[in-house]
Order: sequence, then C-alpha cells, then structure tokens
Amino acid sequence: MTHSRIIAGASSLALAVALVAALTSAARADADDVFQPGNLIVSRSVFPANFNAVTAGVTQLPPHCVAPNCVTAVAGSAYPYVFNNAPVDGSFGLTSQIFLDEFSHQGQRLRTLEVPNSAESGISPGADQMVGSFSSKSELALNLSADGRYITFNGYLTSVGALDVSNSNTPGVVDPTNAVPGAVYRLVATMDAHGHFHFTKTNAYSGNNGRASIWENANGYDELLMAGNAGNGSNPQPDGVLLGAGAQIETPTSRPLAEQPDPGLPTPVGSFNVTELGDKAEKKAGKDNNFRGLTVFNNVVYFTKGSGGKGVNSVYFIDTSGLDTNGKPKACPNGVGVPSPSAGLPYRPMNFQFAALPTLGLYPYNMCVLAGFPTAPGKTTTAFPFGVYFANATTMYVADEGDGSNAYANGVYRDAAASKTAGLQKWMFDAAKRQWKLAYTLQAGLGLGKPYKVAKYPMGENTASNLPWAPATDGLRNLTGRVNQNGMATIFATTSTVSGSGDQGADPNRLVVIKDQVAAMSPPRGEHFVILRTARSGEALRGVSYTPGTGARGVDHDWAMGSAGWQD
Repeated sequence: MTHSRIIAGASSLALAVALVAALTSAARADADDVFQPGNLIVSRSVFPANFNAVTAGVTQLPPHCVAPNCVTAVAGSAYPYVFNNAPVDGSFGLTSQIFLDEFSHQGQRLRTLEVPNSAESGISPGADQMVGSFSSKSELALNLSADGRYITFNGYLTSVGALDVSNSNTPGVVDPTNAVPGAVYRLVATMDAHGHFHFTKTNAYSGNNGRASIWENANGYDELLMAGNAGNGSNPQPDGVLLGAGAQIETPTSRPLAEQPDPGLPTPVGSFNVTELGDKAEKKAGKDNNFRGLTVFNNVVYFTKGSGGKGVNSVYFIDTSGLDTNGKPKACPNGVGVPSPSAGLPYRPMNFQFAALPTLGLYPYNMCVLAGFPTAPGKTTTAFPFGVYFANATTMYVADEGDGSNAYANGVYRDAAASKTAGLQKWMFDAAKRQWKLAYTLQAGLGLGKPYKVAKYPMGENTASNLPWAPATDGLRNLTGRVNQNGMATIFATTSTVSGSGDQGADPNRLVVIKDQVAAMSPPRGEHFVILRTARSGEALRGVSYTPGTGARGVDHDWAMGSAGWQD
C-alpha cells in the first residue's frame, strides 16, 4: 500500500508541490490527515514543471516513430504553445502529475494530495506510482466505491513528461499498425480517506485510455468496472483491441505494482454494435464502444458515449437479464430499452466471441441505448453526453460537453454561445411510455461561448490557429450530486472548453455548482450556475466526487452524517 501525506490548508499550488515533494515515501502516512466526509474532491492534471522534451523543427513525433508515421514538431516545450503540435501529431500529449483537491461546498480548498509519481523525491522507478495525460480531457473521473469508503480513477504506469502515452499500446495488446510504438500499462487507482493508494494494472484500452472506474465492493462483489476507449491503428482492429475497448471488468489487487504479474488479456463486461439499431456496421467496431461516463444506480451499470465520428452518442446500460431466443438482449431486442426490474450487477462477464467480421466486434451484444436517448449516428449527432447523476429512479442529470467547435465571431465562440443542449440536462422517466424524456437544460451562469481571462495565460491570438487563446465554457463533463431533504438537488460539475489552443483539453477550465428542484418539470426561475473555481494556467480540472468515507451508495446522507456533512 502506498501512502501520501495530505497538505492541509495549502494556499497555493507552489506551496503544495514543494511540501509534498519534500516527503519520502516512508514518511507519508499521517492518521490525522484525512479527507472529511461530505466534502468534495476534485482531480487536477498539472503540466509538468521544467518540461523540455520537445524542440520545434527537430523533435520527431511520436517518440520512436517509424516512417511514414513520423512528423516534425512545430512548437517547443513551453505551455500552452507546445499543444500546437497536436494538429500535426494526432497522438500528442505528455504525462502529468495528478493532484486531488478537497473543497468545501462553497469552493474553499481545504487539502491537496499529490498522487505518487516519478517527479517526487523518494519515488523510485519500481515504486507504486501513477500519472495522467495532459491534455486528455476525458480522463480522471472520480467515483465513490459501492461502500463509500474509497474513490477510484484511471491513469498510466510511467514517468512524468513522457510523450504520446495516451495513444500507446498496452504491453499485453500490441497493435503493429499503431503510430505510437511504445507500450504502457493502464492503471486503476483506489484511495481511502487517509490517502492510502492501491494500483491495479490492466492491458485494457490499448491505443487509447481508461476514463472512469467504479469499485463494486459491497454485497459480496469485488470488481472494478471501467469505461474507456481503445485503438489507434488501422483496420482491421486486432482482436486484443476489440477485447480491451469500452466496458471492462477487472479484479482489484492490494499487491505493489512491482509484484503484480502481467494481467493478461482484458476482460470485457459489455459490448454494443450499431447493427443492433439496424444501422450499417462501422469499419471499426471498437469505436461503437468509445465510452466516457460511468455510473451505477439500482444495480444497473450505465455508460455514456459522447465523442468520435463513429457509433452513437448516447446513454447506455448493460442488460443482465439475458438473451432472447434470437440471441438479442431481452431488455432491448431492437437496441433500445430500459433495464429489467429484476436485473442486477454483472457478477460474471459474458463469454464473448469474436464476430465473423471485424466490423461486428464482440458477440453477443449485451448493451442497450437507454430508451428516449439519442440513436442518431455519431456523424450527425447533436448529443455529447459525459457524466450522469441519478437524483432518484425517475430523475437523472446528464452533463453535455458541447460540440467542441471553436468557430469564433463577434467576440464569442458562436456554436457554444448558441447551443440549446450543452450544459446540465435534466431527464425524467415517463412510466406510461417506458422511456426517458428531456425536461430542460440548465445553462444560466455558465457563460457558454464567452472567453474568460486566466492569469499568466497568453492574451491575444494563437498565430497557429488565428483564434483567441482565451478559453470559453462549452458545456459540462464530469459531475456529482446529492438531493437535500427539501427536494433540491445540488449538482457539482467540471466544465469543458473551446479556444484557439492547439488542443482544447489543455485549457484551464472550471468547477461549478447549481441547485435544481428535483420535481420541477420546467426550469424554475432564477436557477443558475455559480463558478466555484477556475483552474490556473497549466492546470485542468477533471473529475469531481464526494470524498472517500462519505458513505455507502443509497444511504440517506442528510440523516446519516448529521452535522458532519452536507452543510451548504
């Protein structure tokens, strides 16, 4: 088990980094330093200090590339200019330190914890450690475990400042057509309220990344459920890539990373194919399972897909009620349905077989589009769902991140400013029609499309794009929430951005909060988002959750925690 010391009351990033770096791994644990139940915890990806691995006009990208897959860097190492390399190297990114910040509900930062990494003093190459990828915007979702005692999130087993890792292979699944030839394990981290870490290796998500994970550790269940994407090569996709895409399941371990054997081939727990909807099969079946958001409610596992030009951007669930006589999921023989009331968690993964054609992926299919949500192909969609929060069995909130267009005119990013669907969507279940309906979308206070200033961030235009450096909010990504005894839902979320940067995932974004009447069918007057935090230059806010120790899923925390939590 790896320990990290929590820095209480850190007033600045520099102070937090300096204090954490001064500690050795042998002296990290402190039983008095704990995350307090009921507070927020936010994951933060930080551009590495003293990064100098890229020289304009010299560095060949991706690292160790083989012609014709090589390009020459067009920008040097300085942030954010380095991300002007992203348009020429589609895999561009660099591994980064991960910080976990504890916040009050009013946005006051209370503690900061750095996830062990190679940039810290005392962390040897063989020690337990994990990094993120800057600027992979879909990463570092945070989720409470089923018993509420841990949070989980995903990353990589490598050093800080490594290039193009988020599109590398995994050691157990090597795609010879991948332009990024390196191989790096993906990791799932579990952390308790004292900052004690365990890391679990996986060969899933070769060619791409894991985005979210949840530890199901109650009622006899002990598995990690994961969401992500795989594949960075050509057609046909190798079997291992198809096997390691989308919805995955992994058994967690408490063994140090150095003692863990190769985890073997990935284990899918769900599979979807657009042919379930009557659509023509995609050329890359794995991209039908390009999942980002992940949540569990009433023992049903839900995923979202909101990016990529292939597949269907929508909300999905795993059907555990079995297959009908035609080999189709009972809950959705035509690809769309709602979970069976008797369905439970997927205790064992199905025995997936490779379909006859690479475009058909893994079979049998056991995932459905949630009825009422979009079924339009990705190339024509206007839906970009990310995080999901269930207020109750008939009310759910979906974060929509916007379309990512940075078209700019008259001082605003026009698509974001004009969007009617980006932001926080509220969906309500129509029991008579057995489908979900969009009630309304909350946007007030987000300032969609309006550029905002960030201290020490470039002003004016990026000459590489002829667009402003200044970012603007495009929508929302990860979120968490709770329902108060007065029937109001409090929703916290991190924002997505658009800008003239070479990679909009590198933009400093925001942490926001809104309150909504759960029973309302139309938007109540005056509801609006409040900005709690804006990331500094060189930072990006990713996941948001309640702190580990908050309590088990389904517990009425207003009652259970008393004066210790839920104070707004």
